[in-house]
Amino acid sequence: MAKQLLPLNSKKSMIQETVERLLPLAKPKRFWVITNGDLRAPILRQLKKLDKKQIIAEPAGRNTAPAIGLAAFLLEKRDPGAVIGMFPSDHVIADEKRFRDDIRRAAEIAAKGSNIVVIGIKPTRAETGYGYIEAGSESQKGVLQVRRFTEKPTVEVAEQFVKAGNFFWNSGMFVWGARTLADALREHLPKTAPLLEGIAASYGTRKFGKTFARLYPKCENISVDYALLEPRSAKGEGKSGIYCIPAGFGWNDLGSWTALYEHRNAGGKDSANVIAAEQSFNLNAEGNFIHCRADKFVAVVGVKNLVVVETDDALLITTREHAQDVGKVVKYLDEKKLKRLV
Repeated sequence: MAKQLLPLNSKKSMIQETVERLLPLAKPKRFWVITNGDLRAPILRQLKKLDKKQIIAEPAGRNTAPAIGLAAFLLEKRDPGAVIGMFPSDHVIADEKRFRDDIRRAAEIAAKGSNIVVIGIKPTRAETGYGYIEAGSESQKGVLQVRRFTEKPTVEVAEQFVKAGNFFWNSGMFVWGARTLADALREHLPKTAPLLEGIAASYGTRKFGKTFARLYPKCENISVDYALLEPRSAKGEGKSGIYCIPAGFGWNDLGSWTALYEHRNAGGKDSANVIAAEQSFNLNAEGNFIHCRADKFVAVVGVKNLVVVETDDALLITTREHAQDVGKVVKYLDEKKLKRLV
């Protein structure tokens, strides 16, 4: 199952936690979920409070820019003054009250003009799986102007960013006006924007399904970071209208086995082993993440920073440093048509 549907942090799934922490900010009728065809049915079962018509399944995967863009055009049509918060559904938030305070503040900034607000995370390591935000001067207390976005740098560049001290991880949480986002798409994705507008115009009619299936696959396959944030930030600090609120609420996105290790090891030493097994033995082993069947005995001897994950039909062995490369395994399995393993 997709990680968003799994209870990785509590007894509730990641997407259920995401919705519940946002419910104090908006009524259920204001929630929209953009997902894919495989996940729509289980999401419907998990999110019974939400309007079924607002849980939309893409007919083809086209990355985050078209998905977010579709939401922008749908909401611009309904309410041009609407403020949109975008929240990936695989995040763990420690202090939910402080989180909501930051989102309210971001919404106030977004509502004042053509502003985009991103929640930034202070980096704890030179992570290559995240985008980075270079922050400039403070525009108001606790709010920084953005100089530029850099999507998934090399290890060497990531190390420079962490050392510089004014870079933040891009959390993927954004707040912006529906019209601001729609106009940014028209400016930076001129081929895709009309397609999304056409889909949004058909929403609520009998033609929506066919229009969606015909036009959406023609959209560019690109992330919102590459499509909008990087070119817009190139306008320069103070001119791009992009702001960063550094998060102070405790965050993890569980987007890799390394992130899951850090979450399960919260408050522990970096040398600790995290082992999901009924019984285990450790000898001169540090910083390992081992996940296997609960009834197995696990012995970890003389190894450091390994990630070992066992399922019924596959075994993953990597290091915490290279855990982000697991996506390349999935790509290989797709290319070899080994669908049963994906």
